[in-house]
Amino acid sequence: MECSDIRINKMIVHILDSTVGMPVLADVPLEYESGFGDLIRGHLVKILTSDERKKCEFYPDSLVLEWMNQYNQDNFVTTSKQLADRLYGIMNSNLDIPAADLIVVEFSISQKGYLGLLKMNYKPSYTHYTEPHVAGNQNDIILQKAILPSESQKLSEAVIIDLTDYKVQVLEKKYEINGVKENYLSKHFLQCQSKLSQKTKVAIVTKAVEEINQKYYEGEFDKQLEAKSAINQQLEETGSIDLKKVTDELYKERAELKEEFNEKMEKYQIEEVVTVENKQTTRRFEKQHITTDTGIEIKIPMEQYKSGDSVEFITNPDGTISVLLKNVGKIKTR
Repeated sequence: MECSDIRINKMIVHILDSTVGMPVLADVPLEYESGFGDLIRGHLVKILTSDERKKCEFYPDSLVLEWMNQYNQDNFVTTSKQLADRLYGIMNSNLDIPAADLIVVEFSISQKGYLGLLKMNYKPSYTHYTEPHVAGNQNDIILQKAILPSESQKLSEAVIIDLTDYKVQVLEKKYEINGVKENYLSKHFLQCQSKLSQKTKVAIVTKAVEEINQKYYEGEFDKQLEAKSAINQQLEETGSIDLKKVTDELYKERAELKEEFNEKMEKYQIEEVVTVENKQTTRRFEKQHITTDTGIEIKIPMEQYKSGDSVEFITNPDGTISVLLKNVGKIKTR
């Protein structure tokens, strides 16, 4: 997906600073220049291609769903104010939730309409400040506590609502609500049921493989390397992890290990194929990380590990392991 695929129809910003004591709600849509429009499109692309986003479905009695059923372009401002006021009420009662500007944006992709709620959490930063002085201008440096995230930063909290079927995509973080850390955006604000993100699914799959290997192949470090290599190959070839193919390769004739793995996947309701979109999610599989009991750390690019031309693991008669680096032309220190 590219920024050019997104057409922004309307946009408005509401100030949700819990230190003020009340929300500052706008009554008219935002008039913005092309540069700011590009910034918002950039954030929308990041959200819609993030493997951290979760797919959600509204509960039937969700107030936000009721507003979405009544939504049209004519009541864009009214709906955005209702959403902002509801969110601020939750924030004001739970001060662990960071203050922010809420940008509500109606946009379309291939003529399909969406409503985006971008919670732009404030970032403190220093900037210059000029004021008159008896001797002329005085320039000073001040701390500005309400700086919005830049285009290069990722938003940690955002909501995208499909205006056709009201399916929801959420980026969220847990904050303390009544003494308990919760996903307040999905649970309290939207009132929707959320599913696991693709990034979380990948983490569960890899942890399950690691736990099984440690349980049944204790001390056989090559099994961990083999597992990471198998997952990496799946991701490189298809952009997804086919659980059956991975377990067939790793456990072959060990039916009891496959069954134990499948039970773990059923517990989290993870389907047979886990698809990822973002390169950041797969980056951890691009290298083999090895740490010895003597404190030596080695990082091996996966393609060199697979080829066998650059590194070799040798099991010595006394049970120790030697790592042989081969065909090294030059070594740099840093």
